[in-house]
Amino acid sequence: QVQLVESGGGSVQAGGSLRLSCTASVPPHFMLNYCMAWLRQAQGKEREVVAAISGAGSITYYPDSVKGRFSISRHNAERTMNLDIHSLAPEDTGMYYCAARLPPCTVETMNNADDYEYKGQGTLVTVSS
Repeated sequence: QVQLVESGGGSVQAGGSLRLSCTASVPPHFMLNYCMAWLRQAQGKEREVVAAISGAGSITYYPDSVKGRFSISRHNAERTMNLDIHSLAPEDTGMYYCAARLPPCTVETMNNADDYEYKGQGTLVTVSS
């Protein structure tokens, strides 16, 4: 069982930046075994993948709506994953969840929010205009 804990959410004005962090309960040498992602759920909308990264960090996925503004990174030795968000817009408002799944970790397999077996409790991001 993988436990994930998010931190870093909050209220931000449009145009600002934010860093979200996730810490996993998995021992460092097991971190390579998991694809990881950030999921977002806005009010009244389905949960979506906004960034994903393969076990070694060599493959990343971003939907068009966040490309150039979101950047995902992971530090397996520290059991952590980060999401740096720039140029925040009101439509980025939502609950952000850290998530993990087993391989394969490809662009095609990492872009579906329903395929992530493990999720944290979420951290709320609110962007005001």
